[in-house]
Formats: sequence, C-alpha cells, structure tokens
Amino acid sequence: MTKPRQSVDRRAFLQGRLGTDRVIAPPGAEIASILVQARPERLDEVETAITALNGCEIYGRDAKGKLVVVIDAADGSALGTTLNSIALLPHVYSASLVFHAVEAGQPSRTNAAGKSR
Repeated sequence: MTKPRQSVDRRAFLQGRLGTDRVIAPPGAEIASILVQARPERLDEVETAITALNGCEIYGRDAKGKLVVVIDAADGSALGTTLNSIALLPHVYSASLVFHAVEAGQPSRTNAAGKSR
C-alpha cells in the first residue's frame, strides 16, 4: 500500500523551510580562504586587525602586501559578514574569496570566545 504524497513547496524546501517559517540551518561549519591585498607599508596593522576578528587566522604573508586569511564561521552569513569586514578595513585594497567549503556534520573550530583553536 502506498502512502499519500504530501505536497512540498519547492521554494520552501530549497530555503530549508519545511512546514514552518523557521529556517533550518545545515549542520557543521563553513571555512573559506581569502586573499587580501593591502598597502605593503601597513601590512602589520592590517594583519593585527584581521586576527582580531572572530574565526580569522593568517595562513600566509607576502612582503608585497598580500595575506592569505582562513576564516572559520558557523554559517554563510557569518562568513560573508567577516569577508565584508576585512574588505572595509583601512589600508585594504581588496579581499577576494578563493576557496569555500562546508564541513557538514562537524562542529566549528572556534572556541567559546570566537577564536580559532
């Protein structure tokens, strides 16, 4: 015997809304690599400002003003906010997303204070 099919709105399904107005967040965390181009003479200041942001760490540095930043965030919204914050820092020319992945089913690698472990 077959069960009657329930009608699911495609848009609601894609947005994570299944029968309620609440958005269901995917499990896990998000990680991204950002290439930051800044004024070379102000690179230390920019690096200090970036490492003060939640979930950010500097992975690489170039004397010509380039930084490779790894961001670990709970969700895409937090990741986007952090990327925008970096792009708007003084002495930053650009901040470009190079890599993005979702770590499904794994907790974020940030501690309670929001700093990377």
